[in-house]
Amino acid sequence: MSDQEDSGPSRKPRAFRIEDEDSAGGKAERTASGQAGGKTEARTEKRRKPASLPVTVEMTSSRDDPFDAPDAEADALTPPPARPRKRRLTPGKVLLAALGFLAALAIGLWTDMLIRELFDRLPWLGWIALACAGIAALALTALVVREIVGLRRLARVSGLRTEIAARADTANSKEARALASRVASLISANPLSARGRKSLEALEGEIIDGPHYLEFAERELMASLDQQAQQITLNAARRVSVVTAVSPRAFLDLAYVLFEAFRLIRAMAELYGGRPGAVGMVRLFRDVIAHLAVTGAVSAGDSLIQQVVGHGLAARLSARLGEGVVNGLMTARIGISAMDLCRPMPFRALQRPGIGSFIRNIASFAEAEARPGDKAGRE
Repeated sequence: MSDQEDSGPSRKPRAFRIEDEDSAGGKAERTASGQAGGKTEARTEKRRKPASLPVTVEMTSSRDDPFDAPDAEADALTPPPARPRKRRLTPGKVLLAALGFLAALAIGLWTDMLIRELFDRLPWLGWIALACAGIAALALTALVVREIVGLRRLARVSGLRTEIAARADTANSKEARALASRVASLISANPLSARGRKSLEALEGEIIDGPHYLEFAERELMASLDQQAQQITLNAARRVSVVTAVSPRAFLDLAYVLFEAFRLIRAMAELYGGRPGAVGMVRLFRDVIAHLAVTGAVSAGDSLIQQVVGHGLAARLSARLGEGVVNGLMTARIGISAMDLCRPMPFRALQRPGIGSFIRNIASFAEAEARPGDKAGRE
């Protein structure tokens, strides 16, 4: 038997014909014909004529777009990252130091004269006055030591944040572990950092690149603290919006906003391990307010509610309720700036919060407050 018979019958060549489109019917046919083993195969395909569909496209409004307003416009209101002010010796500081020293000398001379006169009149009164002066001196010494420790702690946080920002891209494994260990030691008193410190201890013998190790340390150590910081800021902003909306006097509004801002900054410093004293707290508060004033984040125009909250909601808000929303947003900006100054690590692996993180909650509160008025008006 020949090779051709073993391989089976040979296939004959085929011819394919492509027809042009039918201009009258608007249809196109393609026929493929051929014969294989004495049979003819034909295949016809039809192509649909292009046609326009009656579809109406509606653009999504800015209020309904989850990726646009209010977050897109609210991010523009987020203050830039805050940095500690440079400490310089100014004539005002020299004047205050000189006046304070003179006041201390005057108080010392007055105390000495008082004790001498009491000893001349009644010795036992002199001993009592001397004991009180000694107790006051001890208390003053303890107070000065506490303030110095608080100032050094704030300086430690600021220096650690600056050092990490400078070596975040160039640190080797040893330097990165040393920096992360310093951060873990700083926030060790906070129970929210226990899980992150345990995760770092689990990687003690592992070989990890320095920058990657710092990013891992930031995620593990700062994530829970950042969530708590955002919650503290949100609660303060809501309290301010409520109180200023019902307060009858502008002076009371200003006093409560300052009080809430002071308490918010202190809570932020204690959360991240700062724990400043009275002098350190005043300095930190001044840095936050000065940063917001320089960047223009303190001022708020009349159109702020319409730009951020939305035109529909702004139309339902009363004037007092609108002022409460603006004050709540200002408090949120103070909290964001306080996070920048109190956080021992700069924002790199984790995203820095913006006004968009708080505006939805404040706006929902304003809308809830505006609904009863709408219902009463419709009734």
